[in-house]
Amino acid sequence: MQCLRCLHDQPHLTIREDKVVPIEDRWERMVAGTPWVASCTVTVDQDQVETCSGPEATEALTYGAFGDAGTREFFTHVRFHKHDEERIVIHLLVELYARAPDEATEVLEGAARGTLEITSLAEESRPPAHAPDEAH
Repeated sequence: MQCLRCLHDQPHLTIREDKVVPIEDRWERMVAGTPWVASCTVTVDQDQVETCSGPEATEALTYGAFGDAGTREFFTHVRFHKHDEERIVIHLLVELYARAPDEATEVLEGAARGTLEITSLAEESRPPAHAPDEAH
């Protein structure tokens, strides 16, 4: 689902019986969770990646690693990739919301379309919503 105003994907919402409703496991995590950043690799068969060069490469590599962008509840940044015989190793930074590191790991493992290796996972600090001396 996509917001008509800002056009951002809303992967925590779906339509059921003509109504917009939250996807329960995603909704809680995205609303109550904190931002996390993972550095990881996903190793996939080369036939899972349509192209690895040119303007479509980032989208194709991301799809090969984690599937359709509109159905994921996290953001990916392809850093680079390398070929290993019949496989492609895709190195990514992934931003997601989770309530704990175990939950962040589970989300990534559930979405990976190949062998996932998380090299680092850290909670991202973010500024407060308002200055401490401002009224709420």
